[in-house]
Amino acid sequence: MELGSVLWDGQCHADAPVRIPLAMLNRHGLVAGATGTGKTKTLQLIAEQLSANGVPVFLADVKGDVSGISAPGQDSPKVRERAGQVGQTWEAAGFPCEFYALGGIGTGIPLRATVTSFGPVLLSKVLQLNQTQEQSLGLIFHYADSKGLELYDLKDLKAVTGFLVSDAGKPELKGIGGLSSATAGVILRSVTAFEQQGASDFFGEPEFDVTELLRLAPDGRGLVSVLELPAVQDKPQLFSTFLMWLLAELFNGLPEVGDVDRPKLVFFFDEAHLLFSGASKAFLESITQTVRLIRSKGVGVFFVTQTPKDVPADVLGQLGNRVQHALRAFTPDDAKALKATVRTFPKSPYDLESTLTGLGTGEAVITVLSESGAPTPVAATRLRAPQSLMGPVPGEDLDRLVKSSLLYGRYAEPVDRESAFEKLSAEERGREAASVQAALPEGKPEGKKEDKSLAEQVVGSGIFRSLARSVGTQLGREITRSLFGTRRR
Repeated sequence: MELGSVLWDGQCHADAPVRIPLAMLNRHGLVAGATGTGKTKTLQLIAEQLSANGVPVFLADVKGDVSGISAPGQDSPKVRERAGQVGQTWEAAGFPCEFYALGGIGTGIPLRATVTSFGPVLLSKVLQLNQTQEQSLGLIFHYADSKGLELYDLKDLKAVTGFLVSDAGKPELKGIGGLSSATAGVILRSVTAFEQQGASDFFGEPEFDVTELLRLAPDGRGLVSVLELPAVQDKPQLFSTFLMWLLAELFNGLPEVGDVDRPKLVFFFDEAHLLFSGASKAFLESITQTVRLIRSKGVGVFFVTQTPKDVPADVLGQLGNRVQHALRAFTPDDAKALKATVRTFPKSPYDLESTLTGLGTGEAVITVLSESGAPTPVAATRLRAPQSLMGPVPGEDLDRLVKSSLLYGRYAEPVDRESAFEKLSAEERGREAASVQAALPEGKPEGKKEDKSLAEQVVGSGIFRSLARSVGTQLGREITRSLFGTRRR
């Protein structure tokens, strides 16, 4: 995969190309740099070349300016000048894309997850719960999993939480620590506030099948899956954690393939600092383990952020390919971050402090893994020009692309199946009916056939029998969970 050509003493050397072997792209990477230095165009360039080489790509479009990858670029003197400098034969080209939107908020195929699949660890981060509250949420999931109470959406979670602190539900957790009313109150308030922010749309069915991200276009090019996030960019905790859910689902569902000649998917994790900010030690350990092990599933992960210090050292140590755009040193904190960044690179003949602050837009310091897996020398690089449109496509074109997709009919309309909310509501109605029946006078005329009481009707109904089967004793069929508490498939 061609990235650009070497810069030395201010000159670009078209005869010294900078490349990444496709087989090394599942060794993960980092794209970093200050705002306005060209990170988004670098993502576009890499995604184009991966697609052209038959590798599917997942991109998160936070600012709404990546959709242009689906349309041919516009020729211009600046594009021709850049192409000539780096020895690139430039031709305008669009690439096959699918566009998604979280819960259908914004323009895109709705992307949803069930609460059960999302799991307690990721949900705790979204709800910003502390460690004690996270453990209590895990207990709620454990109970629902073991009793066959499906948590498809947030109202299911609220129903189970409310039940477990009710008079009828308190005995259910007595043997495993119980759930305090105060903690349940915090969880319920957090969920309610989350719903008021519009988050109800993100959880439910039909749940997105992450294997959709692995598809190829009919012409053999890799499909570029773009998650459109401008409509939810004010909910950074949500979309960053949702990206981690996608990655965890891939990790859980894909078979081991070992080393491959090209990745099955390259996943770009934009605004990566949001994922790590405020994360618990257990959460960071799970991220590190996922990144370490998902390589053997044929998936490469690139974290995209401003400086390498945004990424914890244990995760940074797993990233073999580095594209570092310019950094600024306007403040003492900036200078400190610059020195820390320089220390993360191999020894180099470049004066990296000077080089990193002097790079222009569309230039970067790059080190990658060679075919043998060894780090290449650091190279200041002028990057190639993307072949697709460097900007968003018009809104009507984007809407047309979304609605013409074969996946739109599959995921567009939400589905609300019977789940924990309905089952617990039926049980509550049964208890209320039984209380009413118990309060009635006992004397009844003999020989008169009575109509069934409300309690008998409820107990004899199909929904109550379903509840009895589910809530009775299902410990042997409890949902098992893996990293991040996500459902193991």
